[in-house]
Amino acid sequence: MKNSNQRKFKRLIRLINWYPPYFFSGIKIVDHAPDFSMFRSRLKLTWYNKNLVGTAFGGSLYSMCDPFFMFILIIHLGEDYIVWDKYASIEFVKPGKGTVFAEFKLSKEEVAEIKTKVDLEGKSICEFPCEIRGESGELVATLKKGIYIRKKTSKKEE
Repeated sequence: MKNSNQRKFKRLIRLINWYPPYFFSGIKIVDHAPDFSMFRSRLKLTWYNKNLVGTAFGGSLYSMCDPFFMFILIIHLGEDYIVWDKYASIEFVKPGKGTVFAEFKLSKEEVAEIKTKVDLEGKSICEFPCEIRGESGELVATLKKGIYIRKKTSKKEE
C-alpha cells in the first residue's frame, strides 16, 4: 500500500461518519482492517431513514454499501491505477427492520489477481458481491458492485 493513500484513508475513516449523506441516513463505519482491506458499515433504523411502511429506505441500504470496494482497490492498487464505481444492482430480500450491517473485504490475493488482469488487459470491470444482514444474521439484501479499473498510462489521461 502506498503511504500517501494510507494517510489519506486514515483521515477519510475519521471523517466519513460525519459525511452528511451518511450521518443523516444513520449510516456509520463501525469497523475496518488496519490495512483497509475490510470495512464494515451499519445502518440503524430511525425515523429519518424509514420508508412509508416503516422499514429501511432502499436508498439508505444501497448507500451503506456504495464506496467500499472502490476504496479498498484505490488503497491497495495505488496511484498508478484509475478506479471508479461503474454500476450496481441491489435485490431486496426481506424488509430491513432494526439495525443492519454490511461487510466488504478483498484479500491480498484477490487484489493481486485484479492487478495482474488489469496490467495484462489494460483495463477491467470487476464485480463484487455484498450482503446486508440484520443483527441476528437474516439476509436483508444482496448487492453487486461493478468497479472499473484501468492502469494510468500518462499524466494527460488522468
